Amino acid sequence: MLITNYKHHYLFILILFSGIVYSQNTANGKIVDAKTNKEISGVDVFINDSNKPFLTTTAGSFSVQSDSIIYKLKFLKKNYALETVDITPENARNIFVKLSQEKVSDIQEVVIHNEKPKYKNKKENPAYAIMQEVWKRKRNNGLNKFDTYTFKEYEKIEFDANNLDSAFMKKKIFNKLDFIFDYADSTARGKMALPIFLNEAIYENYGENKPGKKNKRLLIAQKTSGFQDNQIVTLTAKNLYRDINIYDNTLNYFDIGFPSPVGTDGFSTYDYNLIDTVSIRGENAYKIRYQPKRTEVLAFQGYLFIDTDSYAVLEATLKSTQKINVNFINGISTELEYDNPDENTFLPKRFVTEIEMTPFSKKKTAKSIIAKRTVDYSEYEFNKPLDAKVFTRKPEEYDDKFVEKDDAYWVKARPDSLSKSEQGIYDMLDKLQQTPKFNRLVKLYETLGSGYYNITKGIDLGPIFSVYGRNEVEGDRIRLGARTYFTRNDPWRIQFYTAYGFKDQQVKYGAEARFMFNRVNRFMVGAGTRRDILQLGVQLTTDDGIMARSFASSTVFARGENASLSSVNQTNIFTSIEPWKNFQIRVDGTIQSIRSANPEGFNLMYYRNGELRKTVNDSHVTVSLIARPGAKFSQTGIDRYEHGTLAPTIILKYTRGIEGLFNADYNYNKLQFMFYKPVLIGSWGKTLINFEAGKNFNTVPLALQNVIPGNQSYSLAANTFAQLNYYEFVADTYTTLHLEHHFNGKVLSFIPLIKKLKLREVAFLRGAYGTLSDASKNINVEGFKYSAPSEHVYYEYGFGIENIGFGNLRIFRVDFNWRGNYLDRPDISRFGIKAGFQVGF
Repeated sequence: MLITNYKHHYLFILILFSGIVYSQNTANGKIVDAKTNKEISGVDVFINDSNKPFLTTTAGSFSVQSDSIIYKLKFLKKNYALETVDITPENARNIFVKLSQEKVSDIQEVVIHNEKPKYKNKKENPAYAIMQEVWKRKRNNGLNKFDTYTFKEYEKIEFDANNLDSAFMKKKIFNKLDFIFDYADSTARGKMALPIFLNEAIYENYGENKPGKKNKRLLIAQKTSGFQDNQIVTLTAKNLYRDINIYDNTLNYFDIGFPSPVGTDGFSTYDYNLIDTVSIRGENAYKIRYQPKRTEVLAFQGYLFIDTDSYAVLEATLKSTQKINVNFINGISTELEYDNPDENTFLPKRFVTEIEMTPFSKKKTAKSIIAKRTVDYSEYEFNKPLDAKVFTRKPEEYDDKFVEKDDAYWVKARPDSLSKSEQGIYDMLDKLQQTPKFNRLVKLYETLGSGYYNITKGIDLGPIFSVYGRNEVEGDRIRLGARTYFTRNDPWRIQFYTAYGFKDQQVKYGAEARFMFNRVNRFMVGAGTRRDILQLGVQLTTDDGIMARSFASSTVFARGENASLSSVNQTNIFTSIEPWKNFQIRVDGTIQSIRSANPEGFNLMYYRNGELRKTVNDSHVTVSLIARPGAKFSQTGIDRYEHGTLAPTIILKYTRGIEGLFNADYNYNKLQFMFYKPVLIGSWGKTLINFEAGKNFNTVPLALQNVIPGNQSYSLAANTFAQLNYYEFVADTYTTLHLEHHFNGKVLSFIPLIKKLKLREVAFLRGAYGTLSDASKNINVEGFKYSAPSEHVYYEYGFGIENIGFGNLRIFRVDFNWRGNYLDRPDISRFGIKAGFQVGF
């Protein structure tokens, strides 16, 4: 009896133990968001202390079963804190798991440092944990979130002459101008700063994201202190600045890429140090100091203010290092403020950028110009119905008087009142414009900037940089020209030039007139004619503009004898229109006759119907579609001045030759395409991409054929092949690709001693492929000389050194070019050096 009872107890204990074991081998339940109580999927479930998830849920419930006892489950999902549940027989079923979004408290062991600490790796750095949260919650511009939006933008650009002292003020140049120093203010360094330019602008911005993508930035008011008619000064001011987004990996300044301290790859460039928590507009924020690991690279230093709850960037400061390697620039400083309406978006609030410019010295004490731009964004409205007419361009918007407003308007429109020195700029410039000496200085600056010298009202001489040239046919060549110019927004323009060659003793000329009927769609017509010596075959996608400077007059020094010049008599009429912003349709009608300018050295003779001829008569019509998406322009007249952007250029052209029209010799059809785009490659610099393709569908003589562009000069010429002779490759069908990458000193900055020279490196690769039919060879008397790169892709490669100079004036560049193939040809150059001036930042 006792044994029986014992057996029963043993059986009971065994069953009970088995039940316990089974209950701890399985578990199930539901996972929800702790805040919303909504079920969550995509959760990784870990059993016990395993580092690999047992499963990832596809719904809001889970069920797990293991061969071993389950005593703990862990639940992990991106942007949520890790949740751990201890498993017992009592709670293994119907577990209710709540996941909370990560908060400040989830970043463990946050230590505030005032000095730069050293960490074995970035994961030990508490700033890294904070920046990880910023990256997880990377925000997008809130304007893209709403169906429609509107906001107001106030922009103020001011130029100050900086680091002035008493000795400078006493210079002779300021005789009769010394009253301007009454408007100067003392700086913190005890020097004087003199405001010299102020531009204020009010913009109304409209945008639609649904159903279609539309936006419009309408200038409704503008006020400039002097220089209203000087397009160069105003363009310089507007052209210095680019729109930036602190969340991007690369920030664009002067079309040069600077790594963003908020970018996901920021830790490869910057050291970060969490130094404090502060209050920003009532929000608690981490204050993180960052600085570049290497001062020789293009990078910033400054502070980030990160919201402790949402990890949004509230404010940021960016200041360049003392060793900034940008031409004409001594320093850059930007302050950014953002509003954060929700967890996914940001809205710009206020941006302030200061740029210190000087043409020569990098010293802190150098006389310089401080260019300061302040932009305030306000009056945001979202999802408000917008009339389609808002996005329609209206004629009154292009009238100068459209932006004229009285003082009462500006007092009300400004977010902040002007400072005393800013108020004085308008008065000072009014007085200066009545001073002949000042007007002469402005005229000198405008002449150097535009290339034209004003001789009387409405007449400019120039361009001054085309006055002298040299080539084999003309010898020394002098070119003089003029244009009409009344205001920066002239609706019409007449230009002409005359040139004389001292060797051939021949006079050449060109003239063109253009008139624009409508400023909105830029509908214009024009006509011109010229008789000149030209170097054809140096550009594939050409334009028919009469006033384009000929390559022949540009070459002073050349590699070898350049005898392949053509004598061209050409007349052109055209009309163009922009039915949409930055999209132009242009139609050209051209009549021309082309013959060799040097028959003994360059043969353009050809056969037509068995007859040997030396002059090609051509009449053709060209339709061009030209797109410039993203391009920005300052003026609304016949000639516009473009702001610096990374906008691409896309051209599609169709040309139809018409036999018999004005004695034209040939019917032919030609199709051409060109794509050009500068691309920022993070902190590694900028790549210039130029791709061209085309096809001549009919047989034409050499003068009308596609010539792969060579460059026998010793100067730099964009989109040409440095080691090709003129007319070395001729093609019915062609494709070319030019890749040029500017490293901005990224590589040379690692080399001791060399890095002190602040040189920048350039690498390039060029390729061309094409075919030439036997018929196209046979039509020319010396057609046997010509061929296309059809056996292999012809290529060149090399590197260049740019930024050569001293101080801030570093505008010289030298290229070293190697020819890659077709090396068995006679009179070729395997290696060559090109040099030239390259003015830019």
